[in-house]
Amino acid sequence: MSNILTASLRERGMRVTSQRVVVDRALRELDRHVTADELLGAVAERLPNVALPTIYATLELFEELGLVRRVQRAGTTLFDPRTDPHHHLVCTRCGSIEDVECDLDTVALERAARRQGFEHERVEAVVHGVCQACSD
Repeated sequence: MSNILTASLRERGMRVTSQRVVVDRALRELDRHVTADELLGAVAERLPNVALPTIYATLELFEELGLVRRVQRAGTTLFDPRTDPHHHLVCTRCGSIEDVECDLDTVALERAARRQGFEHERVEAVVHGVCQACSD
């Protein structure tokens, strides 16, 4: 069981349930961007009666707790277990998403957002294009 999950739930006065623990463990084991459906498939053996709405509710809670990041991809929502600041490459042909490490000076963008009355929570860059596998 993730100590971070346990601490985060207890801080909010929430229970550490077996469903939450299993979903967290599956996210850590998969260690990639996943859809709720993929996560459901990964936990189905361990939680045979779990339903997709439960997976979504758990992922939304994990996002609130800062344990996952939501990433949009052409009409699909993915959940990223990596929460440290990083950016993404999205292939417009196959839909793959990869993390990309790059230091960006986001100060100008943050300042422009504030001028428009927008309080940012995080800034990330998403580069859309064709991945190496699709371009070969």
